[in-house]
Amino acid sequence: MGWYLRFDDAVVHLWSAGGTPVAVGFLDGHVLRVTAAPDADLAAVAADAEEVLGPDDDRTDGLPMPGWTRDTDEPWTALTWTPRPVTTRAELVGPGTAADRVLVQRAAFAGSTFTVERWQAMKRSPAGGLVVETLVRTPSGAPAAAATGWFAGEGRCGLLEPVGTDPGHRGHGYGRDAVLGACAALAERGASAVAVVTPSSNEGGVAFYRSVGFTVVRENLDWARA
Repeated sequence: MGWYLRFDDAVVHLWSAGGTPVAVGFLDGHVLRVTAAPDADLAAVAADAEEVLGPDDDRTDGLPMPGWTRDTDEPWTALTWTPRPVTTRAELVGPGTAADRVLVQRAAFAGSTFTVERWQAMKRSPAGGLVVETLVRTPSGAPAAAATGWFAGEGRCGLLEPVGTDPGHRGHGYGRDAVLGACAALAERGASAVAVVTPSSNEGGVAFYRSVGFTVVRENLDWARA
């Protein structure tokens, strides 16, 4: 959600029961991503979520919908990293290096609309104090790779989203250093572990995270409209 809050018009939905928050979510394209409290009445949240979903919003992540089925065609692999000493060339991103962070994002992801203004919006958001970002440069100083991590509180598992390397600088370990730098920064703040989720079809991505020291935990399946 923190990454989503880079948009000024971001809409976040909060479900409550008896005045107590029980679930939170947002539409990521046509996917409703929801996280619920352990004791939440998911059936009640799902019934109310119908008011959020449009006719083309045909997938949910984390919320079983009545009559919908698990999408086994596009599973996601969840991996975790256990804190340990690391060596990395990564530097932490701040206002003075945000432009270089943006350059990496736009180069790594075709069609990216990331800008310095959106980076600033993300930092101003309620999640702004939870973000940890790293940047790795080439020997000549060009921005090569970046990773964004999210702190969930001391003793809790942090999350990486997103991670990218400029295509012109791949194969030199820059992405590895960016990831390890973000993981180390999250661990220093008190994260018990760091998770990342990537499409299972992205075999290269899964192999990359495993080579960095991540362990596969499980596969996640979205719910799809029948």
